[in-house]
Amino acid sequence: MKKVTLFIADDHDIVRRGIRMLIETEWGWEICGEAGDGREAVAQILKLKPRIVILDVGMPGLGGVEATRQIRRDLPETDVLVFTGQDSESLVHQLFSAGARGFVLKTEAGDKLIPAIKALLAGEPYFGPRIGNLIFDQYMRNSAQPAQASTDGLSPREREIVQLLAEGQSNKEVATTLGISVKTTETHRAAIMKKLGFRSFSELVRFAVRNHIVQQ
Repeated sequence: MKKVTLFIADDHDIVRRGIRMLIETEWGWEICGEAGDGREAVAQILKLKPRIVILDVGMPGLGGVEATRQIRRDLPETDVLVFTGQDSESLVHQLFSAGARGFVLKTEAGDKLIPAIKALLAGEPYFGPRIGNLIFDQYMRNSAQPAQASTDGLSPREREIVQLLAEGQSNKEVATTLGISVKTTETHRAAIMKKLGFRSFSELVRFAVRNHIVQQ
């Protein structure tokens, strides 16, 4: 029987160890890698090509929404299982739109993580009771729009730049991280501010926090 390879992406070492302990109880499942930074995680995942990625949302470097989008774009056979302490409707909407196939709250880990992985391996999406209720409530209010719909106007590269800037990186540091010129970074930054209608950097930071691009 072919081994099932899994990758753990979470910025807390103790959480990664806990997930590893749960997974190692299942025969034929193997952790092929782990990372605590979003950008590093995506780089490793694209190289290792795991069957399932267990992904935290609030990682430094690259947030869970954009990481999910990049993984699913380049590795369509890899399923992303979001593992987080957040359960807002807007975040769930963004993650499923980015291609996540499952959603497990950290408070449910002991009971729901293994069933969630098995569901994904069977080709089925998975979300626990709390997320299921959120999805149902949103469906019943189908005229309402997600609170963070304004992020849809940003390109993937612009989302990355917003996160790095909001995390405190300078234009030069952003350019180095992304492998682009400072001039290109400045051009992106100006375009982002114009798109969002912001005049100050503090507005951009608040936007990033409100839309779960960075964590408080």
